Amino acid sequence: MELLNVDKYWELIGSKLSRWLETGVQHIPNLIVALVFIIFFSFFVRIAGKVIRNVLRRTFDSRQIADLLSAIIKSCLIMLGIFICLDFIGLKGTVTSLLAGAGIIGLAIGFAFQDMTENLIAGIVMGIRKPFKMGDVIEANGVFGSVQTINLRNTLVETFSGQIEVIPNKILFRNILTNFTILGIRKVEVPVSISYADDPDEAANVIVSALNKCDFVIRKNETAVFAESFGDSAINLLVWFWIDYPGEPGYMAARHGAISSIKQSLETADILIPFPIRTLDFGAKGGKELSTVLTEQFQTKNQKSES
Repeated sequence: MELLNVDKYWELIGSKLSRWLETGVQHIPNLIVALVFIIFFSFFVRIAGKVIRNVLRRTFDSRQIADLLSAIIKSCLIMLGIFICLDFIGLKGTVTSLLAGAGIIGLAIGFAFQDMTENLIAGIVMGIRKPFKMGDVIEANGVFGSVQTINLRNTLVETFSGQIEVIPNKILFRNILTNFTILGIRKVEVPVSISYADDPDEAANVIVSALNKCDFVIRKNETAVFAESFGDSAINLLVWFWIDYPGEPGYMAARHGAISSIKQSLETADILIPFPIRTLDFGAKGGKELSTVLTEQFQTKNQKSES
């Protein structure tokens, strides 16, 4: 068995070290440039981050969304600076490997936290599009109330029964959302019934005149009453009028005031709001009247008793 040639290995190690040292000396200017670039770029990123955060906070209603977007932009700027420095040093292959690794990691995280990512992206998109803001009255997915907080993953809505509903942002983004505040007005519909003995046109004029005297009614030229259908014991009317919303006196108070005004005006005009009535009429379409039927039954009963 031959002994190891130590001198040969030492010579190989020395040649490797000398080449590394030579390469390092050659890259000293690049290292200096990269170091200077990092110093200046760090100051640039710090100033740019503050400016971007302030701009986004003025743009978005949610402070969390603004801070998240500013952090993402700042991180992208930092990664850009690192890649530029690596390119100065001559490590282009390292840059490519880092980009590929970042893409794979991002894909894995996206699949692992798909629900969280979807809510996050939906929150960012809604922050940009602004379908609603804090304080707006909205209705979505069966929840009706006032928006209290807009977070990255969910939105908090206070219902009119005093409950806080936490709605994931993807639900608001996917489904139909009604914003009752954005236009500042709302139409109120009130069903009314009158008897068949009264004239629907006369009732409509009486109701419109009474409603237009109410202070909460706006667009008075659009206040209207329509005959909707024939009921079992009444003609069904549908009353429309507009109010400021949100505003005073509020939807329920305005509806209450409208119903009271309609009732009083119809009573004053001697127009009946009937309760359910059932009439037995045996004389329709060739049938017998009830009095005739009772008389015939009475006569038949007397004939049987005499015989």
